[in-house]
Amino acid sequence: MFIFHDPRCADYGRPGHPECPQRIMTSVPFLKKEHPVWQWGEPKMATEEELLREHSAAYIERIVRAKEDFDSDCPAYPHVFDHAARAAGSAIAAARKAGAGERAFSLMRPPGHHALRDEAMGFCYFGNVAMAAFDALARGIERVAIWDFDAHHGNGTEALVANEKQIEFASIHQYPGWPGTGTMSFANVHNYPIAPYSPRAEHVDAAERALEGLLESKPQLLLISAGFDAYAGDPITQMMLEGEDFATFGKWLHEIDVPTAAMLEGGYSDALPELIDVFLSSWEKEDK
Repeated sequence: MFIFHDPRCADYGRPGHPECPQRIMTSVPFLKKEHPVWQWGEPKMATEEELLREHSAAYIERIVRAKEDFDSDCPAYPHVFDHAARAAGSAIAAARKAGAGERAFSLMRPPGHHALRDEAMGFCYFGNVAMAAFDALARGIERVAIWDFDAHHGNGTEALVANEKQIEFASIHQYPGWPGTGTMSFANVHNYPIAPYSPRAEHVDAAERALEGLLESKPQLLLISAGFDAYAGDPITQMMLEGEDFATFGKWLHEIDVPTAAMLEGGYSDALPELIDVFLSSWEKEDK
């Protein structure tokens, strides 16, 4: 397993905000202790060319010059452009590493799957996973699939990749729930809304059907928005998954023969390090 991480992604935050530095600060030492053989690398910032594949020049400039909060979820943190561009660059790096035949995970913040072309939203500033998909297409990959198992609908990713014939997108998410989208499927977009407090088996079945549907498109690269906020103990959602369910997701990935990279999205419980671990360990299937 190759993990992309830059410790500067924990250098910003705001008291009481659920998307906090502790998410990363607790996960990094936990994973390094549990898996001393895993490789780590520091990603580069996404370039202007990469950012412009999905965001407007005017919006990028707004992030660069941000002085006022975009909204309560997306504050104008000092150096927010640098942090967001590093997270986007990490997603791109993970996808490229997967294309070279390695399993790769981007352990960064801020997340990205709610960011729209011209709008920050839901803790997200740039569309990390979508940007990685567009980069893959620019590098000659013809078919990309995106599997989003975060508890919240990946509305930003959907908006950025909708009707792109070379990309298939599937989101499994709580509905009703924020952001209130993701009830309809169309073209290359496949949504699997799950009611709050649905049985685990029902949720896992939907995730499996979503993945199987994506694989039917014969992708040359699979990208994953790996959110762990569907965990039963997460403080901001009403879903019922347990750690063994995320291990099951990893097991499925271990069994498929498609280059794959995953990017951290949500997950706000104190159990986040363990949830990431069981997912990656099951995917990697290493002998400790």
